Amino acid sequence: MHMQTPSPSNSREMPPPQVAFHRTELGPIMSLYGRMVAAGEWRDYGISSLREVAIFSIFRRTAEYPLYRIEKRPKLRDKQGMYALVGMDGQVLRRGQDLKTVLRVLERKLIRVVD
Repeated sequence: MHMQTPSPSNSREMPPPQVAFHRTELGPIMSLYGRMVAAGEWRDYGISSLREVAIFSIFRRTAEYPLYRIEKRPKLRDKQGMYALVGMDGQVLRRGQDLKTVLRVLERKLIRVVD
């Protein structure tokens, strides 16, 4: 039996996969973001895709700390829920399995802004 030795290109380790938001998750986030921008509450955002978490950061102005972070942590899917809304102070405002339910906290703030 002839055994092949792995070529150098095949023996390299693959980089760890990154967690990212899917298009179906970005839809509700961007819809809310657009409405808050129109209301004059938010002005900028940033998206980070890391090894264990994807983060959508929301800013009132550029170059400051985010007002809110929407985090996706797939490893917490079976525990507290993979989505979390985190405030500026690091406090978890809402956590759950359903992104739209987690975003509802911010929807309420939009209703108050528009009143």
